Amino acid sequence: MEGKEEDVRLGANKFNERQPIGTAAQSQDDAKDYKEPPPAPLFEPEELTSWSFYRAGIAEFFATFLFLYITVLTVMGVVRSKNIEGNTCKTVGIQGIAWAFGGMIFALVYCTAGISGGHINPAVTFGLFLARKLSLTRAIFYMVMQCLGAICGAGVVKGFQPKLYDTLGGGANIVSEGYTKGDGLGAEIVGTFILVYTVFSATDAKRSARDSHVPILAPLPIGFAVFLVHLATIPITGTGINPARSLGAAIIYNNEKAWDDHWIFWVGPFIGAALAALYHQVVIRAIPFKSK
Repeated sequence: MEGKEEDVRLGANKFNERQPIGTAAQSQDDAKDYKEPPPAPLFEPEELTSWSFYRAGIAEFFATFLFLYITVLTVMGVVRSKNIEGNTCKTVGIQGIAWAFGGMIFALVYCTAGISGGHINPAVTFGLFLARKLSLTRAIFYMVMQCLGAICGAGVVKGFQPKLYDTLGGGANIVSEGYTKGDGLGAEIVGTFILVYTVFSATDAKRSARDSHVPILAPLPIGFAVFLVHLATIPITGTGINPARSLGAAIIYNNEKAWDDHWIFWVGPFIGAALAALYHQVVIRAIPFKSK
């Protein structure tokens, strides 16, 4: 019994009950326990001989494929109801589209996080690369596989109903009437910043070590961020924040207007991802200022 009482005493004193959750970041003991992982090398040739490298790329391909398949079908259903019946009351509406995007990201990140990290988005991959979380080799491979998966996902949707696909816009991103290209670019930058910043925060290894007594399901805040950004920006650009999603729909739809605006859905997300990486690494984590 004395041994058990000692264990209870030690366990009770491990965490200060009066210390608010999150303030443990200021603890010197935690700082000693946690070690910053080394940055990923820029080039890692050994990866090219590893099956796990290619398995991760395949996981990114299929995740983005499924993401486009479900979300494009959802968008087309809402547009069809609006064009034919003049309203979206009988469909899921904008809220449903946002839930489809956010819900799919939640499910797919959960399924693939242990294999590839669950990026499913070139902007996320780009942001993590800038933070030296993965090599350039892996980042390029992921982006290529994500884009191929998106093209195939949109292509399957069109294969099932080609006439409706062209008539309903194929889920392609364009800047809506009444908004300028600058408006669209700003919406994409801010929206992607929110997403990538959430990814950094939800997957922060130091946060997991610091608040290990607080379970955090990383895919949940990431999916919720996607949902909220879609609610805000669907009326402006249809919400890209994912260059692969925009590219897949644009290639299969192949409309002049979609191509005119397409640069916005690469430049905006990449700027937003870069700003999120900079903010998290420099301001939040202060990594450049830490003594080695």
